[in-house]
Formats: sequence, structure tokens, C-alpha cells
Amino acid sequence: MPQTGERVDPFRSFNFLIEIEGIAQGSFTECSGLGSTTESIEHRQGGEGNVRKLPGRTTYSDITLKWGSTASTELWDWRQRIVDGNVDRQNVSVVVHDMDRSTEVARWNVTGAWPSKWELSGLNAKGNEILIETLVLSHEGVVRA
Repeated sequence: MPQTGERVDPFRSFNFLIEIEGIAQGSFTECSGLGSTTESIEHRQGGEGNVRKLPGRTTYSDITLKWGSTASTELWDWRQRIVDGNVDRQNVSVVVHDMDRSTEVARWNVTGAWPSKWELSGLNAKGNEILIETLVLSHEGVVRA
């Protein structure tokens, strides 16, 4: 915990890595969608004019990962197992490092993830952009460790 009056800089969004249990995929260029939502249920008790709001069901957003396409097929194979009807859930961690990339400063552990969508960026013979693969992960929960 910082001392009173001590400057605390926010984490940088580009110093991150993704750990996928059993899959040694290289660098990801983007990770988005990490979040949760809890429904608000309105309830009115008899005789009271006020409406109370109670927490309802919590859902978790799908996570989208993007990376430059390489010869590695590990993520493709994971997605293909789902397409073939073999549910293969993996635990995933999103890890943020300090500016020197030497110290872990934050971690979110995602449980029971499985790839629900894969997409390849557009191909264009006139362009010079990197070919980007996108994988969307559905999951059962996220915890900040």
C-alpha cells in the first residue's frame, strides 16, 4: 500500500500476456472483453412505496484475443476440438506486468474457458498488413488474483 501523498501510476495496457493452460501460444496483440455484469432485480414490498434493487444473476463477458498469425496451430486445434464436439475447457490467466516487464502487477484468472469463435482478418493482395487471427473465449467466471 502506498504512503499518503505518494504517486501511484496506473498500469499500462500494453504490458500483458495471456497464459492458457496446456497451450504455449506466443504473443497476443490484444485482449478485450474481460468483465462481468450482475442483473438488478426490482422488488417492492407490500405497503412500501420504495422499490428495492436486489442483485440477481451474474454473467461474464466473452473474452476476445487477437494475435499475428503464425505457423502455430495450437489455438486452431483447440477450436477444432470444440467444432468436433469435444468440449475442452482450459483455465486462462490475463497477466499485467510493470514497465520493465519484470514484475507481475495484476492477474485475472478465468475458469472453464473454451473457444466459441475463430476468425481470420481479411486478405488483401494490395495491402501490407499483418494477418490477424481472432479467438473468442466463453467462460464460467473470472477472479482477480
